[in-house]
Amino acid sequence: MIRDLDTTLIRTFVTAADKASMTAAANALHLTQGAVSQQIRRLEEVLGQSLFQRDRRGLRLTRTGERLLDRGRRLLALNDEILAEARGRAVAGQVRLGVPYDLVGTLLQPVLKAYAEAHPQVEVSLVCASSPELATALAAGTIDLAVIEERVGPTAGECLLVDRLVWVGARGGAARAKRPLPVSMVADTCAFRPAVLAALGAHELHWRTVFENGNIDATTATVRSDLAVTTWLASTVPADLDILADAELPALPNFSVSLHLPKHAIAPAAQAFAAQIRDGLSRYRQAA
Repeated sequence: MIRDLDTTLIRTFVTAADKASMTAAANALHLTQGAVSQQIRRLEEVLGQSLFQRDRRGLRLTRTGERLLDRGRRLLALNDEILAEARGRAVAGQVRLGVPYDLVGTLLQPVLKAYAEAHPQVEVSLVCASSPELATALAAGTIDLAVIEERVGPTAGECLLVDRLVWVGARGGAARAKRPLPVSMVADTCAFRPAVLAALGAHELHWRTVFENGNIDATTATVRSDLAVTTWLASTVPADLDILADAELPALPNFSVSLHLPKHAIAPAAQAFAAQIRDGLSRYRQAA
């Protein structure tokens, strides 16, 4: 006999998978840890399969759990959409999202697509700028939320993932070996610039600027043409370029990708966008 899945159990499972912890899931769902564990066991009984294994880092999905996670998210999204429309609370309005140039077509592209499909009544405006500029815009109220790249450490935002800052060059290129080192940066306000210049200075490596005007496409072109090297987060490096591991290039620090919200209350459309960003980057972490 076919049984219907209980969306409450699915929601508890998805939350526990996202948090990798029964305790954290219990806090997020305002339940006791025992209640969360019981709901997970009930779902496992319905499916006849184990969904989690425990290791030193917390909960780890089994193969069955991995397959269920994406479908569970889609089931919950459809459930929530139906209820919102039935209750006359479908998300609508406008939202202004600030995004660094290098994340628009890489990490955040699937997030933007998923949000547009889930909330067709929302008018989305993208503001692309460097992370320091986006932080200023958020404080001024000209954008509703921002994804910001910043050095790993204390933050006023919510750290969604940590990534390596790496040197990038043309495949088999010669620019990496030239001295002074030809470096292409997007803009003088780039969040990576202080860390890169500090690393070059500490390494006593002479360098020169090849290009900087805020255009990510032009920066990419200088690297593809082997006119210069640049620095990007490892997850954003195009497949046709090389992450450089040359011993003569200085090591670079890790950076976090953080979600920043305004201090005042935000509209439902922006809240939904924040949830979509968290969900999308959580999936990326699990896949990485």
